[in-house]
Amino acid sequence: MTTGPETSDPVGDWRIYRGDGRPHERVRRLPPPPPWRRFSPDETVPGRGRRAEQAISYRPDASVVDKVNAAILLRRPLLVTGKPGSGKSTLAYNVAYELGLGSVLYWSITSTTTLQSGLYHYDAIGRLHETSLRGVRGRADTPDPPDIGRYIRLGPLGTALLPGDRPRVLLIDELDKSNIDLPNDLLNVFEEGRFAIPELQRLPEEQARIHVMTEDGGPRVSIEHGEVHCANFPIVIITSNGEREFPPAFLRRCVRLVIEPPGRERLAEIIEAHLGAGARAASERLIEEFLARRADGALATDQLLNAVYLATSGSRPPEAELNEILDTVLRPIETPGAG
Repeated sequence: MTTGPETSDPVGDWRIYRGDGRPHERVRRLPPPPPWRRFSPDETVPGRGRRAEQAISYRPDASVVDKVNAAILLRRPLLVTGKPGSGKSTLAYNVAYELGLGSVLYWSITSTTTLQSGLYHYDAIGRLHETSLRGVRGRADTPDPPDIGRYIRLGPLGTALLPGDRPRVLLIDELDKSNIDLPNDLLNVFEEGRFAIPELQRLPEEQARIHVMTEDGGPRVSIEHGEVHCANFPIVIITSNGEREFPPAFLRRCVRLVIEPPGRERLAEIIEAHLGAGARAASERLIEEFLARRADGALATDQLLNAVYLATSGSRPPEAELNEILDTVLRPIETPGAG
């Protein structure tokens, strides 16, 4: 016999999921997520989504601020190395938010990433297919060629190099995962601040100006004679987990920054920025526990934030259950000598 959802709700029970196989409506009581896990933008505050919350709450130390300024003034990429969860990627969003430079152009690197994928993509098959369709539907002998600009989309690096009165922020994430050639392939683009699109350079002179799509989905932009020249070098932040060495020629062209794990006071400031002064005051014991565990293995700052949120939110588990859950949340990512 099938029964409807259970409606009774024991007072003080923090669990949403019970695991007893009995349908219920407790998901309607799901509390608001932590600020760093809000995926829907707040329509009352433009740009306030998950990334904006992270950017606003990011608290770099003085050495990080100085290295960022050096890279901006020198128009050089900033190579940021640090443990996972140390805030390397969030730094880019923090810079873009503070300087009012719009959305961050994000380029995630894998072992198969090539320089061209960062510059532009040309959908030659799609254009050929449309040409064939036009030939079938119209005059097969002289079909009008489709607009090639509809089949070229600039990648994150290509979009960042578009000329403008203000620089864009480009995040090249986890470059150490790339193939061995990509860092060297980037050198000429970084030095020259420009690149060519051969498919457009081959067009006749009457098609010297073509409007193409961009990575961030904005209005199509004009490219003349198949070349993109930046007017202001973008603020390029490259992250690395330190899993490989980069070529000396590449390192020479970057400002290098190593983000060290935050200390006690910095952790307290981060907690307050995300969860408020009350959470900071109530988290002294958790900070001590976090620092002790971090000495024995790698822990990310967001693990501490998760622990503080569970311990201080209105839907917190009872004390007897909380300790076991916190032990799971604060489990080291890796231990010394592992791997």
